Amino acid sequence: MEEKLVLVVGPGPEGLEIAACLAEKSIPCIVLLKEDCCASLWKKRAYDQCHLHLTKEFFSLPLKPHAPQANEYMSKNDFIEYIDDYVSYFDIKPHYYHSVEYAYFDEATGKWIVEAKDILVKATKVFVASFLVVATGENDKSYIPDIPGLNDFKGDVMHSSEYKCSREFQDKDVLVLGCGNSRMEISYDLCNSGANTLIIIRNPIRLLNS
Repeated sequence: MEEKLVLVVGPGPEGLEIAACLAEKSIPCIVLLKEDCCASLWKKRAYDQCHLHLTKEFFSLPLKPHAPQANEYMSKNDFIEYIDDYVSYFDIKPHYYHSVEYAYFDEATGKWIVEAKDILVKATKVFVASFLVVATGENDKSYIPDIPGLNDFKGDVMHSSEYKCSREFQDKDVLVLGCGNSRMEISYDLCNSGANTLIIIRNPIRLLNS
């Protein structure tokens, strides 16, 4: 059993910035990550041409702003490099491969009891903390709606988190559902590679040029 004042669950920028702020105040904490790296969504599930959709100031983590020479709209790789530097700078040492299975607040001791499975050794470990921070984010799981006829479709179906690059779609017919940031950027990437791209949008949208 390992005990610290604060326990942080989550591999993304939010969990890292909390750990950094705690480290700055010399407050001991434990960081649990299910994956084998920090910012796993950026490293494993973001497409190659992904860029920040807001200027870098809005994606700057506390206590360590982006370098002045960094691009205003940073690429995926540039942002990942920034995250890795952030982890190293604040000496954040997460417990990788730890999947939280159960957590409860013990009224008698006034502390959180968290059980996590160590995926590598297939054993359950217990962590104790006075404060529990859940920073797992809202985009951890992909969702494909149940569309009538989809099971009979003979082509490939993928979620945007599975898309990496457009090379394999050259000269193919591709239908993109939705007009969120990732869908619009993926559609643009597909068009630039010669894919016959069509977008379906539920509601009217307004497009502004520069």
